[in-house]
Amino acid sequence: MTGALSMAAVWVAAFWLNIRLARREGPLYAFLVAAIFGATVLVLWEMAVRLYQIPNVILPAPSAIWQAFLGNLPLLWGDFVQTILKGALSGWVLGALAAIATAIAIDRSPFLQRGLLPIGNFVAALPIVGIAPILVMWFGFDWQSKAAVVVVMVFFPILVNMVAGLAATDALQRDQMATWNAGYWQSLWKLRLPAAMPFLFNGLKITTTLALIGAIVAEFFGSPTRGMGFRISTSVGQLNMALVWAEIAVAAVSGTAFYGIVAWIEKKVTFWHPSQRQ
Repeated sequence: MTGALSMAAVWVAAFWLNIRLARREGPLYAFLVAAIFGATVLVLWEMAVRLYQIPNVILPAPSAIWQAFLGNLPLLWGDFVQTILKGALSGWVLGALAAIATAIAIDRSPFLQRGLLPIGNFVAALPIVGIAPILVMWFGFDWQSKAAVVVVMVFFPILVNMVAGLAATDALQRDQMATWNAGYWQSLWKLRLPAAMPFLFNGLKITTTLALIGAIVAEFFGSPTRGMGFRISTSVGQLNMALVWAEIAVAAVSGTAFYGIVAWIEKKVTFWHPSQRQ
């Protein structure tokens, strides 16, 4: 009973402080609200594990996860490079480039528009647990097969957004380009690609998390002795749940940073768009 009251007191105090800070405007106060909320969740998590003696195999305390993180920094860094930089990032870039090129081809050809989009929809509906083992057998156990899985996962969302973006210009704008005797490629470069940028970045931001998920899940079906998916799988078998949560924390921070970088680039590229104006 005392433990529950202590946890309730912490929550009420943090809630009261956040209400007061939320009434003030400015990026500093927005950051403080988020930081206090996150710190409160961690404190309550730590208190619950200690007060109710929750076993580590069920839910390790944040302090135990932090110790596992500090004690396995070289291991976690190697897993980060293998999964995020080699598998997820390379697959995301290749998938995005392929989707953009395919969208331009579809925009040029009504035949491809009728044929490729249904096929892309079919590929997007394939379950990752079904295609990952196949691609691992095709491309081997190293990061190349994980990148192939990521390409399949990110291709269709980016393609759909890019096709919609290329069609976003109205007839008046296209007619004006025609009066200037602009050819297709000039019109594409000067008018339609800039207009498609907000749509493209929507697809890119959506697929940042899909890329990480695809790379991690693919490692469950075959990987060298490194990688986040491999480490999570083996650590669960060893009941080393603190290391599992440390890997999850690294993946969460990496995904947030990945999304933030893409959103920052979007703000620089599409500064003219109403969504970026303050």
